[in-house]
Amino acid sequence: MTKTNHEADVAFIEALAKLLRENDLTELQVKREYGEDDSLNVRVSRITQTAPAFHTAMAAPTASPMSSAQVVPAPSAPEDPASHPGAVTSPMVGTVYMQAEPGSPSFISVGQQINEGDTLLIVEAMKTMNHIPAPRSGTVKRILVEDGAPVEYGAPLVILE
Repeated sequence: MTKTNHEADVAFIEALAKLLRENDLTELQVKREYGEDDSLNVRVSRITQTAPAFHTAMAAPTASPMSSAQVVPAPSAPEDPASHPGAVTSPMVGTVYMQAEPGSPSFISVGQQINEGDTLLIVEAMKTMNHIPAPRSGTVKRILVEDGAPVEYGAPLVILE
């Protein structure tokens, strides 16, 4: 790959990042073919609400020893909360509520000690309020959802340690 191709690839990746931001997308993946054994694979994803992460990998051409490919290592991704050993995940699809009713105090807060069986939050599904109990005693380290936010089955809700 020539230096001109490298500069064009950087511009292409920047354009993808701009497209991601402007259209409020969470991920784009594109494969750009230059030849039979020369391609550029780009995955641009939004890790947080404010900062997109850029993961790129370029396939090294095998047929042409004259060209030089640059492999750009992906930045280390933040730990997936769902894989954390203390993660409490949603048992259903629904809407999260952090308190029993509007205006009342939240069931939990970061740093709070809780006992096994204490209500962590409520997931409303089909007009039914489902109290999500703590699977074990511990300290609330992180709350990963916001009040009124939709959740999917298996989505991490809280980190307990």
